[in-house]
Amino acid sequence: MKAIVNGLVWTGIANQPAVPGTVLVEGACIKEVGIDVVLPEGVEKVDAKGGWVTPGLIDVHTHLGVHTQGLGNDGHDFNETTAACTPEVRAIDGINPLDPGFNDARKSGVTTVQILPGSANVIGGETCILKTAGRTVADMTVKAPSAMKAALGENPKRVHGGKGRAPVTRMGVAAVFRQALMNAQDYAERKRAGKLEKRDLGMEQLVPVIEGKRPMRVHAHRADDIMTVLRIADEFSLRLTIEHATEGHLIAEELANSGVRFTIGPTFSSRSKQELANKSWETIQVFAEKNVPFSITTDHPVIPIEHLLTTAAFALKYGISEQRMLEAITVRAAEHLDIDDRLGTIETGKDADLVIWSGPPLQAGTVVRETFINGESVYTN
Repeated sequence: MKAIVNGLVWTGIANQPAVPGTVLVEGACIKEVGIDVVLPEGVEKVDAKGGWVTPGLIDVHTHLGVHTQGLGNDGHDFNETTAACTPEVRAIDGINPLDPGFNDARKSGVTTVQILPGSANVIGGETCILKTAGRTVADMTVKAPSAMKAALGENPKRVHGGKGRAPVTRMGVAAVFRQALMNAQDYAERKRAGKLEKRDLGMEQLVPVIEGKRPMRVHAHRADDIMTVLRIADEFSLRLTIEHATEGHLIAEELANSGVRFTIGPTFSSRSKQELANKSWETIQVFAEKNVPFSITTDHPVIPIEHLLTTAAFALKYGISEQRMLEAITVRAAEHLDIDDRLGTIETGKDADLVIWSGPPLQAGTVVRETFINGESVYTN
């Protein structure tokens, strides 16, 4: 058992500022948090004097491990481009736990990530959620699968249209998407009726999606693509999140009423393609003003994962509050991933994923002193 003492504790719970307190950890879980925590005899004390204690940070959209840094093309295991629709593949099968990005994450206070296939395909395969410490993927897994990846817009058009096959237009992208969902509906009906002649891995993995048991994470930058996603979701009663939402500020009223969660970013990236022509910090500004639920992402390695905190800090220049931006990389991120029962706040019974900072996390000059995952120290500065 250990106790983190003498620090300002920011729990991530709504409307609670950072206050002096103690976090008591037993095994992999938080046992107690508060001002007047009574410490058991012999407890190991971790001194956070002069610093802040927060939940571990969460990046909801990364390609850690499936796009290994430093290996060039040999490390590119995130896009199965042999077909426009590949629901049968799973990101977890391509993850390299030795990707140095995991170490960068721990050094930066990032303790949990969602890892997704890339956006080359209309439907790209299953995603998973991992802690950023562990010798094997099995050691690191929080939830697998966590969702099904899909993508609209330029990427599937360019990758597959460039090979002379569908889709070559946005109409075609939407048609491939709908057809895959219809095929899954038909497959599920045959299975229920006992008329299934042969199992199909892709359909098996899409059935929980069309039955509403598993969400989709849908890559969409342009406002028109976002609205197409919402239209298809309504047609098929899908659970989903919108990933990137670059032009979301142009349709914020519609999005505020959609009941969908959004992740914004990577805002630090360049305007490298047409879909990013309207990329700006206004997206975060407007979402905050309209109370549209959002988290933020690096889309690692598009922006290295150590800049998740940099992104949150830079947003303060545009009038977004420190509280809102810390929430975007902790509790809102956990809600985005449906893991807020375990992560995102410092509360009794939740995973002991904690970070000790030298000062307020979003203040220039603040560094990580120590990172804990499942109650164990995984990085010390």
